[in-house]
Amino acid sequence: MKSFTLTVAVCLLAGGAFLSAPRALHAEQNRGAVFVMTNAATNNQIVAYSRQQDGSLQWVGAFSTGGNGSGGTIDPLHSQGSLILDADHRLLFAVNAGSGTISSFVVDGTNLRLVDTTPSGGSSPTALTQTGNLLYVLNAGGNGNVSGVRVTPNGRLIPIHDSTKYLSGSATSPTALVLSPNRQFLVVAESATNNLDVFRVFPNGRLSDISVNPSAGATPFALQFAPNGALIAANASNTISTYWVGWNQSLTTISSALPTLGAATCWDVVLPTGRFVYTANAGTSTLSGFAIARNGSLTPVGATVVATNPTSSTNLDMATSADGKYVYTLNAGTGAIGVFGVESDGSLSNLGTVGGLEASSGLNGIAAY
Repeated sequence: MKSFTLTVAVCLLAGGAFLSAPRALHAEQNRGAVFVMTNAATNNQIVAYSRQQDGSLQWVGAFSTGGNGSGGTIDPLHSQGSLILDADHRLLFAVNAGSGTISSFVVDGTNLRLVDTTPSGGSSPTALTQTGNLLYVLNAGGNGNVSGVRVTPNGRLIPIHDSTKYLSGSATSPTALVLSPNRQFLVVAESATNNLDVFRVFPNGRLSDISVNPSAGATPFALQFAPNGALIAANASNTISTYWVGWNQSLTTISSALPTLGAATCWDVVLPTGRFVYTANAGTSTLSGFAIARNGSLTPVGATVVATNPTSSTNLDMATSADGKYVYTLNAGTGAIGVFGVESDGSLSNLGTVGGLEASSGLNGIAAY
């Protein structure tokens, strides 16, 4: 019981600020980009890095979200998906937990232009999910809810009338939400209740009534859909589970609760190819890897733990490059980004870290292309 309590505690610790002026860098000068959110209590910012062909990163600058974060120390948002890119890497979306707003940016290489900031439809927004012109925000404050926003082609945010839905109870501790690839379902993880909430998404962006499903693994935290439609959940009980979503909003378990062999498994990322999923184990500063079968079942890659960050990294949220060649971790404990190369068998090669962020300052959210 003691070890489980410590595992959950790492995922619940809290965060702060990193300020610097932006420096221009055109898209043709880099092969991609990585973005990190400071979550600063005053003047929340997005820190941008250019990604070179070998996966290495170079700091570019910081861009204000027009709102405030929550502040704190390590993992104050207690969520996955506080900073996300659209599929075309043309728009970036961020939460401002301290302001109760969300922000949108136009992405030009590594340069960001703030387009819009709008209320989140609740209090303490902590996570986002987006497909096409639909964006949903998870509000962790109060009883917790989800609310929809329509995204215009130029990045403007228009709240969807009557799209707000509450979760299963008053103390759910929601941590993530995700839209299915076909935009027909929205799934929310409730870490305190061991529930996964499923909503049907109607063509106008409104949501059906909630369908509450028990999680196969205790303390579900992070959610991702694989390209084949399998729902993957990283559980803070140091396991990973997969499901199929039924039309009646029920979940059918595929892989029940495979051990990650790490501690504080609270985040995950699926490669664009859909072949592999990796978890971030913040308590042991490690990453675990699993191969994804066509039927959605998981098989550990090698000895399961495929990479290790420096001691006390407390690696949180994760991101992958658009070509699927690199995985990046936000190491909140040391103020760094872990860089890993993806091998053909799913194993990871450690390519070092990029520092310069303020350690234990409330960093939350990482996105890449």
